[in-house]
Amino acid sequence: MSRSRASASTAKAPATSPASDARVIKKYPNRRLYDTSSSSYITLAQVRELVMAHEAFVVRDAKSGEDLTRSILLQIILEEEAGGAPMFTEAVLAHIIRFYGHALQGFMGTYLEKNIQAFIEIQAKLAEQSTGLSPESWAQFMSMQSPMMQGMMGNYLEQSKTMFLQMQEQMTRQTEQMLGAFGIKR
Repeated sequence: MSRSRASASTAKAPATSPASDARVIKKYPNRRLYDTSSSSYITLAQVRELVMAHEAFVVRDAKSGEDLTRSILLQIILEEEAGGAPMFTEAVLAHIIRFYGHALQGFMGTYLEKNIQAFIEIQAKLAEQSTGLSPESWAQFMSMQSPMMQGMMGNYLEQSKTMFLQMQEQMTRQTEQMLGAFGIKR
């Protein structure tokens, strides 16, 4: 995927969409990564650069062809988290772990994805408003943004809460339907 196409679709498609024109990276048993488009070995840091550049890619096991993209992305996150300025607190990580195997596990992934997308949209709006500012103007702009950011974040949090409540209601309805099918009333 060309950089211009990739940047145009930044908010719409994940960096690792399995499109036919996605870059293929093969992972060998010795843990080395081979980029088939550049015919060279690459590092995990270079894979991170692909993610940051919104390049479409897929990581495949060199022998079996199994898709290893998620595991490589998780490895990048692990390295970033260990790098000194973690994004997730221990409490957040513990909560995420607790959702595995929970009835809401499937909903949680969708919930997080939609929230991240909403946050990206807020970030894009802020960047759009701040184009062409000098460092001094940027500082002034940011000082004026506090009330606006509070409003945007308030809207974002309200949308997030509404989305979570809708998912919870949907789960309740599905549970009641399933129990009703077995003749069990709540």
